[in-house]
Amino acid sequence: MQEKVLILDFGSQYTQLIARRVRELNIYCEIFPFNNNKYKISDYKALILSGSPYSVRSEDSLKINIDKIRGVLPVLGICYGAQLLAHNSGGVVKASKTREYGRANLQSIDNTNNLFSNIQNSSQVWMSHADTIFKLPPSTKRIASTKDVENAAFQFIDENTFGIQFHPEVYHSTDGIKVLENFLVRIAHFDQDWTPNAFVEETVEDLKAKIKDDSVILGLSGGVDSTVAAVLLHKAIGDRLHCIFVNNGLLRKNEFEQVLEQYKGFGLNVKGVDAGERFLSELEGISEPEQKRKTIGRVFVDVFDSESKLVSDAKWLAQGTIYPDVIESSISESKEARVIKSHHNVGGLPDDMALELVEPLRELFKDEVRKIGLELGLPYDMVYRHPFPGPGLGVRILGEVKKEYADILREADAIFIEELHNSDWYHKTSQAFAVFLPVKSVGVVGDGRRYEWVIALRAVETIDFMTARWAHLPYQLLEKVSNRIINEIADVSRVTYDISSKPPATIEWE
Repeated sequence: MQEKVLILDFGSQYTQLIARRVRELNIYCEIFPFNNNKYKISDYKALILSGSPYSVRSEDSLKINIDKIRGVLPVLGICYGAQLLAHNSGGVVKASKTREYGRANLQSIDNTNNLFSNIQNSSQVWMSHADTIFKLPPSTKRIASTKDVENAAFQFIDENTFGIQFHPEVYHSTDGIKVLENFLVRIAHFDQDWTPNAFVEETVEDLKAKIKDDSVILGLSGGVDSTVAAVLLHKAIGDRLHCIFVNNGLLRKNEFEQVLEQYKGFGLNVKGVDAGERFLSELEGISEPEQKRKTIGRVFVDVFDSESKLVSDAKWLAQGTIYPDVIESSISESKEARVIKSHHNVGGLPDDMALELVEPLRELFKDEVRKIGLELGLPYDMVYRHPFPGPGLGVRILGEVKKEYADILREADAIFIEELHNSDWYHKTSQAFAVFLPVKSVGVVGDGRRYEWVIALRAVETIDFMTARWAHLPYQLLEKVSNRIINEIADVSRVTYDISSKPPATIEWE
């Protein structure tokens, strides 16, 4: 049985980052909202309590009773989690005289304590709290301080229960990953056997047992999630996997043909459905962004549903759902985590499909999906391809979507991506694309004035896509891309570069 860490989420912006750090240590973990009762403590080997924007002192604080867990499982409380441990056990939590936010340095570290093994005094940590543990609970001992926080870390005597006021999961805590490793390996004795190879072997066997002799339908997008899910399923059930790839007329240049050809090399049973004209017809006259998304989603559902009914013996619907989708569903739905996600954020699949759901990637983060893809032998460029939204160019054409606009944008986007590859900048950026602006601007070509469309370029750098910085591409590269777009596409007279970060801007334009 897989050893697991339970992470209880109290609403911290860093909770998913805790999980990712644990996974980096080759240890499997699961996140549940603090008030979710769908987990069994007996299934886990250690417990981590996350941070929170709440205060344990307030009437609406988030509370749980962990008295039955303390002393049974090793427990690590982080920030709010530490304050909760202290508050519930007779300690005193007060508002800090000065809110501690940002970098701090540990001092007075008890290096005899396993939690801080090989952690030196002055080690940098990241603080983010308005409250402080003014007085430790009885039967505890201080094991680290900072200049402004006396009780920066503590342990309950004679039990593996710890509280730390800093965030070991963020990069600014230089030895944070070591602290987590100490807790999970030295204290909780995890084997660190959560590896891509182990995941593939275990998942394939589970899929075989679950699906048996049935057939499965999977909607392919060409992206890494659906592709990895398809290859895993194919490894388990072979030709009983039926993949459907729909061309909505809003794909990138030559993408429909390229994706179909690419999948042939994997031995996948893929049916390509060219429904581009239907999508563009349905989008005629629609300019409001949300309405465009819903229209694209509705037409996709109709097309996918019609094609799926042609597979008469299918009993399962496969999706490339990944762990952030599950977490978000769990939190938003409160009671139920297992919901069918919107197809690439454009609309849900019909409730009456009468198919059971199979999600082979639902335990993985995006970076883990990529590792699994490489483990399965998928090409690096496919695994690390930039994300492409389900509505495709539909959300990169501002206002009404027309075939003319889509054709122009395809050419501009292809030039941009080609030059990013040529300059070795493609894999230095997390996402890059062109945007069609429905405004005309004057330009001069040869001896004549040209009044044509405007293209905006967008490139960002990010780790988790929750925040993003605009990519500082070289001026020479931007100049080359701009010149090529204007010279090679007669309908474009001007190119701009988007230097907005997220927040306040989003990565996509619509």
